[in-house]
Amino acid sequence: MSLAREPGVTEVLAAEDLTVELGGLPVVRGIDLHLRRGEAVALMGGNGSGKSTLVRSLMGLTPFQRGEVRLFGEPLARFGGWERVGYVPQRSAIALRNATVKEVVASGRLARRTLFVPLRQADRNAIADAVAVVGLADRLSHHMTSLSGGQQQRVLIARALAGEPDLLVLDEPMAGVDLKSQRALAELLAELVAVDKSVLVVLHEIGSLGALIDRAIVLQDGRVIADGPLHLGVAEVGGRHEFDEPVPDEGWLGGTVEP
Repeated sequence: MSLAREPGVTEVLAAEDLTVELGGLPVVRGIDLHLRRGEAVALMGGNGSGKSTLVRSLMGLTPFQRGEVRLFGEPLARFGGWERVGYVPQRSAIALRNATVKEVVASGRLARRTLFVPLRQADRNAIADAVAVVGLADRLSHHMTSLSGGQQQRVLIARALAGEPDLLVLDEPMAGVDLKSQRALAELLAELVAVDKSVLVVLHEIGSLGALIDRAIVLQDGRVIADGPLHLGVAEVGGRHEFDEPVPDEGWLGGTVEP
């Protein structure tokens, strides 16, 4: 029985029989996935296993041909509580090339703000906390184009954190991020999980997040081949702790961030 199916456990994210085709070819094949409140789950697998395609489908960014996705119990098509979800793609671009770090991170508060109303103190505090966690408190006024790819990725993590989500979905969040910031992010995620927030993270390398992960879901050829404690998931892929999967640039937000 899946952990998320235990009596009294609330699911925050669920997929059933999810099938995704790209260019007429199946990439995700009949996947069942469940994430409960207060759980941290790693999504792992080798080249072309379908991890990022699965995540994009769960977030409504890539259409699926069969199955169902639910967020906080609501079908994806009817879900309107996006302020409860923070998403950090593996690869992103900044269409707002003249935007500052503060402006990009502040956009993570939009779903929690009233349109045209100035930032409240709670908004300013959330923005400051998120930027501090990723180690960019001294770059608030810097334009995105002045940052390295890794720094841009850290800004996108801060944007997701600024929204104070109940569910964080992160696709390779550590790519291009220095070790100090990785440890700070791991500590923050542990604090969020401790207060019943949920985390789904695609990992290339277990690294600093190893102590956080409750469960690993391992994909191979678009199918789940393991779903259980982290050490068992790693054993399913030959004991390796690192994975690599190229991600197509879909122009999300209009440009590319390289680590």
